[in-house]
Amino acid sequence: MRVNMTVNGEPRQADDVWEGESLLYVLRERLGLPGSKNACEQGECGSCTVYLDDVPVCSCLVAAGQVEGRAVRTVEGLADGDRLDPVQQSFVDAGAVQCGFCTPGLVVAAHDLLRRVAEPSDAEIREALAGNLCRCTGYEKILDAVRLAAKGGVA
Repeated sequence: MRVNMTVNGEPRQADDVWEGESLLYVLRERLGLPGSKNACEQGECGSCTVYLDDVPVCSCLVAAGQVEGRAVRTVEGLADGDRLDPVQQSFVDAGAVQCGFCTPGLVVAAHDLLRRVAEPSDAEIREALAGNLCRCTGYEKILDAVRLAAKGGVA
């Protein structure tokens, strides 16, 4: 089947999509957007989180056919050309990136939180990131990154 969608503000089309194919697979393998990571394929780790019609979803759990005519925004789509989004930049500045596997999902989750809550409490940050697993950082630098982004604002 052919799937037409808007990805990061651009009309995109994926051909020969089979009915069980995930949005994650289409993004990574068919559209060349490797930012979202394939870690658990069960919606448990958050590494594949993207916006679908401005709602964060685990793209591994979304069938590609469900995206027909809809808007997807990936971690790549948060940046403005070569200029990183404030959340992306805060992860770099706070040293919150180690292996980088969980980072895309954490960035999207933090971005979503800061769109909703300008100055989140630590409890709100922890709740917003609860669906994202990281095995490297110990989370403190990630929390620092979200706090830093909150000081600078989110686009």
